[in-house]
Amino acid sequence: MPTPQRHTPSQPDSAFPTGPFRFLALDVETANHDRGSICQIGVACVRPDNSIETWVTFVDPQTATWAFTGLHGISQKTVRGAPFFADALAMIEAPLQGVTIYQHSGFDRSAFRAACAGLQRSEPDWTWQNSVTVARRAWPELKGNGGHGLASLKRHLRLSFDHHDAGEDARAAAEVVLLAEQAHGRSVCFHDT
Repeated sequence: MPTPQRHTPSQPDSAFPTGPFRFLALDVETANHDRGSICQIGVACVRPDNSIETWVTFVDPQTATWAFTGLHGISQKTVRGAPFFADALAMIEAPLQGVTIYQHSGFDRSAFRAACAGLQRSEPDWTWQNSVTVARRAWPELKGNGGHGLASLKRHLRLSFDHHDAGEDARAAAEVVLLAEQAHGRSVCFHDT
């Protein structure tokens, strides 16, 4: 797997990549305990040849409470000039439609649901799957032996990424799915409910 590069833009690096994609992996970071306080979105786009292109943006969650800065390093100063959630969602809503989106646990979808509720709108009708479920099926021996969180999988699978950066965590979730496919010799897309 290629080593991911850390992205720390206040604006998206570029326009969202164009498909086709086999699947996507999405991760968010939040400013505080409010799941709707999304301050960074990362999307790893897996192409038919299994190459991964990562898109990432900071998001201004319009909050004064930054309880998680020590975890991810993102602060109110970091997101100054970044798009608000409604604008960030507008950048990705259509491209993510109709493509399977992996999240590593249920947190990311719940964060989108909460942020959308803050806008008094429903969450996008995206197809979500869970890379934790994929990892549990691929490496059952990790149950009780570090588990299937990204930090444990980083050690077990020798992944190289900077945990708690949405772009890198999204890429790591995509790599987990790809490595599970390699381990089992088949595609796991659409089969991990």
